[in-house]
Amino acid sequence: MPYPTGLPIGERWLDCAEQEEIVFPFDGSPVAFAPVGTAAQAALAVDAAAAVRAELAGLSTGIRRTLLIAIHDALAERSADFEQLLVLETGKPLTDCRTEVARALTTWSASAEEVAHLHGETVPLDLQPSGVGMIGYWTRRPAGIVVGITGFNYPFLLASHKLAPALAAGCPIIIKPAPNTPLTTLWVVDLIRGVLCDHGVSTAAVQLVTGGIAVGEALVRDPRVAVVSFTGSAAVGHQIARDAAPRKVVLELGANTALIVASDADLGKAVDAVIRGGFYANGQACISVQRILVHDTIADEFERMLLARLPEVRVGDPRDESTRVAPVINEASTERILAWIDAARASGARVLAGGHRIDRSIAPTVLTDVPYDALVWCEEIFGPVVVLQRISDLGSAIALVNRSRYGLQAAIFTGSLQRAFQAINELNVGGVVVNEIPGFRSDIMPYGGVKDSGTGREGPRFAIEEFTVTRMAMIRP
Repeated sequence: MPYPTGLPIGERWLDCAEQEEIVFPFDGSPVAFAPVGTAAQAALAVDAAAAVRAELAGLSTGIRRTLLIAIHDALAERSADFEQLLVLETGKPLTDCRTEVARALTTWSASAEEVAHLHGETVPLDLQPSGVGMIGYWTRRPAGIVVGITGFNYPFLLASHKLAPALAAGCPIIIKPAPNTPLTTLWVVDLIRGVLCDHGVSTAAVQLVTGGIAVGEALVRDPRVAVVSFTGSAAVGHQIARDAAPRKVVLELGANTALIVASDADLGKAVDAVIRGGFYANGQACISVQRILVHDTIADEFERMLLARLPEVRVGDPRDESTRVAPVINEASTERILAWIDAARASGARVLAGGHRIDRSIAPTVLTDVPYDALVWCEEIFGPVVVLQRISDLGSAIALVNRSRYGLQAAIFTGSLQRAFQAINELNVGGVVVNEIPGFRSDIMPYGGVKDSGTGREGPRFAIEEFTVTRMAMIRP
């Protein structure tokens, strides 16, 4: 892609006085310079979005579907290039970047299909005497301007989770990518605006502003914004909710995801789930395996099998097809993760594997005997670290999972339908996965959490509804 020096605001690209270097996390080499926006430019973006709000709301269902399909096709044509760019700016292994691109494309195609399912219903107003002879119905209408703020770990996918449903709902949207991974999102927005232009739709329907806290505040606090959709940390999400009130917020926040291994589990498959689900994206995924609760009758064998397979999680250059773990996003994150491991060790935890650097990377790490007040247990580690804990029965395991302030997604491995449904019914999380990694996510399901893991739901159908409001009609002929 031609790296831009400006930002797509309004109908054109506005120059930025400041540029920030984006570096490859693997070796610190420069990738490109990215434009840095300002609060004033954020306000201009809201002005432009407000000016095209009626145009977007007036687009027919057929036109919105056509746009989404055309955008999907434009992005799909460049899949391989997006994969390579994602490796460079996020530092994730190539295999994970391929998964990200595939999931993002599914989001666009699924959103195109969901456009036709956005409808209301009639209501029997004559249920009460005063409504006799009246006709009542409600429809869904575009909520208005959407602001989407995304995290650094999945810039293409997280932006798509906001962009596609907003256009499907008929809402103009302003995207603010994470400061250290803006390049992919800039290219995505550029391609989208090209499709909009080709179809005679104002390019101000999709805009992007980079920058720091001041830019985010300018977007979130503007009273003309109808919905703020944020993916990131719980602390920032809480502040956004306060700043945006009383307007709607959709928050997909942190987690310390748990995987329960019951006494009747298939140990080989459960261990495989940790190998696949504990270290992908360098551990920088909100639903990667972090806490593993294993029944004490099988814990020794599970531990032995896990450590025997850990060498499969190859550390290396993320551009290499065989690499599974590479450096996390920056040195500050590396130091934080290692500090949390050291603090847990000082509190009595044992390091069964890893816990140190391999060049710039953190070695895949397995801890056990971790105190429940240690940060590696009770907070989101966001690195290639898993924690083993023995449990005596399923009830105590569920209680331990539920003790967390987070509740995004969890998993259980069991051969019993009764235990599976007990976990589904009693785990206080947004989603329960049975006999698969807790990081399994279908982009057509209602994805989201409870407690400090957020509010609202993503996934094309559900995000489209989040970006709409109901409108009642009550008629006396």
